[in-house]
Amino acid sequence: MTTEHKELVKATIPVLRENGVLLTKHFYQRMFTHNPELKHVFNMGNQQNDRQQTALAMAVLAYAEHIDDPSVLFPVVNHIGHKHTSLDIRADHYAIVGKHLIASIQEVLADAATPQLLEAWTVAYRELASLMSGHEQTLYNKQTNKTGGWSGWRPFIVKQKVKESEEITSFYLYPSDGGSVADFTPGQYISLRLFLPELNLLQPRQYSISCAPNGQYYRISVKREAGTQHPDGLISNRLHDHIKEGDIVELTAPAGVFTLQTQPKTKIFISGGVGQTPLLAMLESLLTTNTSTAIKWIHGCRNKEVHAFKNRLEELERNHQNLSQHIFYDVVENTSEQLYQGWVDLAMLKDDIILDNAEYYICGPGAFINKHYTYLIENKIDKANIHFEEFGPASLTL
Repeated sequence: MTTEHKELVKATIPVLRENGVLLTKHFYQRMFTHNPELKHVFNMGNQQNDRQQTALAMAVLAYAEHIDDPSVLFPVVNHIGHKHTSLDIRADHYAIVGKHLIASIQEVLADAATPQLLEAWTVAYRELASLMSGHEQTLYNKQTNKTGGWSGWRPFIVKQKVKESEEITSFYLYPSDGGSVADFTPGQYISLRLFLPELNLLQPRQYSISCAPNGQYYRISVKREAGTQHPDGLISNRLHDHIKEGDIVELTAPAGVFTLQTQPKTKIFISGGVGQTPLLAMLESLLTTNTSTAIKWIHGCRNKEVHAFKNRLEELERNHQNLSQHIFYDVVENTSEQLYQGWVDLAMLKDDIILDNAEYYICGPGAFINKHYTYLIENKIDKANIHFEEFGPASLTL
């Protein structure tokens, strides 16, 4: 890429800041019109709520801003790479995306899209695609080199289906070939693919693994999305309503960068609703492999009926003196229980959780993450010790 190419790309930064989402909306509409087969690859729910368009716009802007030294974007490249491998994105897909992205720049910018600008973005995209696909191939290689590892879609049997609360059900997934499953780092997710008759599409959906690594199965714990026709809800509800013990589902190998760190620090887990699922894998793994680490479990949900894994957590707390819980319910009906009323409020726990030698793991809706991340930063917690997972395409810029 020449200096002139880079300057032309950087000249589009103001446009991308102002109209990046407009461009990416046009891009996705164009791509799905000309290549409708890709609707089976992408989560179409994220198209409806604009999160995918926004995430792509942010990524394109970041690349333009750092075109002189793209290496600083490695954390973003790594995060996206894990998402892509979980969706079985391959190098061939980049050629299709590139064709429609350059065409969209031309169509949206109209006369401002000079031949020189289009050439610069074509070269820039090729370099970005090479960077991304190369990193993703490394991730695929790591997956396949593991004992029990694989890449692409692999059939699994639902051997157990366990109701955890009024809203959340766990699915125990074993390889249909009877083989082992690859270990993973607690906090990671798998992609599960189902055919949705309502959309006449195969659709992938990421679900956090909610158990510690065991070499035999993965467990996902899925919330029913009542009263929704959103594609994400359709997939979760289909698991609840139609998938039975003995049925086959397809999975990709574990992926994700929100993972349990190994430093000997107090672990503080903060979750809202079904956001506890990746934290459960971390908790179970810690209690299996390291019983001395102090662990504080902070969780909020509406009430006892929707509190998944309540009995399991109480059992773990009884058996492990280093584990303590702080549970918040919207409404506390039995005042004899050790509960906090209202939404999770870290200020109520300040003396117990604001520590010099601790790591914080937050999982829940975007607003939940933002609130607690901000509180921790305001209380002088180093951001390097705060880890969070936002379900779906990234939209937080913390």
